[in-house]
Amino acid sequence: MPEKKETSTGKKEEKKQETKKLAKASIKKIPKKEEKVSVSKKTKLEELKEKAKALEKKFEEARKVDIREEVKGKKEEKKDMLVPIDDYLKSSVHLGTRVITPQMRKYVYRRRADGLAVFNTALLDDKIREGAEYLSKFDPEEIVIVCKREAGWKAVTKFAEILDIKYFTKKYPAGTLTNIELEDFFEKNLMIICDPWLDKNALVDANKIKIPVLSICDTNNFTKGIEQVIPGNNKSAKSLGMILYLLAKLYIESKKLDVKSPTIQEFVEDWDELQVARK
Repeated sequence: MPEKKETSTGKKEEKKQETKKLAKASIKKIPKKEEKVSVSKKTKLEELKEKAKALEKKFEEARKVDIREEVKGKKEEKKDMLVPIDDYLKSSVHLGTRVITPQMRKYVYRRRADGLAVFNTALLDDKIREGAEYLSKFDPEEIVIVCKREAGWKAVTKFAEILDIKYFTKKYPAGTLTNIELEDFFEKNLMIICDPWLDKNALVDANKIKIPVLSICDTNNFTKGIEQVIPGNNKSAKSLGMILYLLAKLYIESKKLDVKSPTIQEFVEDWDELQVARK
């Protein structure tokens, strides 16, 4: 009986030794955690360096591009533009957002190094002219203009006062075009809005009664329900001022109204002190 115990114990010892050998072998095959982390950090650091180099190269290229050429969409400047290219640049009308909807893509010339979309200013100039021509089909008493964004209140108020057009800033009372039982109900044949998103209540009302909508649209806007699109920066007071100034000026000329032609200074505060952005 004692001999059997020794044999059994010996077998157990052998098994333990084999298990230890296998464990050591498997440990050798698996890289240490510290080594894994170190390799991973080095790889990420190299990737970041490469990205930084690529980004620096993009900025260098952007600096070499003349801003005038950047926004025109072609080498030669249009000779019949409504205002000099520098005036468009001063008003930032050419600057869009980092978001570009499928409907607005055709108006975009390029992206800047910082991701902002840049409108094709030659095309933008054409669309303002086209918008003014469309606007001239309607008399002042047939038009209403809406702007919820505070940046546009000054320009919209001036536009409406000069042309004697009904307007709403701050808030448009939904239903005033569609509910005849409301005290402030009124009828119009054209709706102008400054942003399809912020002025969506006015857009919905106009679509319900099937009157056309003319809208200033930025690169991040959807244009469903809009008859006439004027592409441009609709977030900036000076940009909205420039667009509405040109629309008012062209409308007065087209309709031959007995009204003094406005100046850009009436629509954009401190216009004469503004400088052309070079980036």
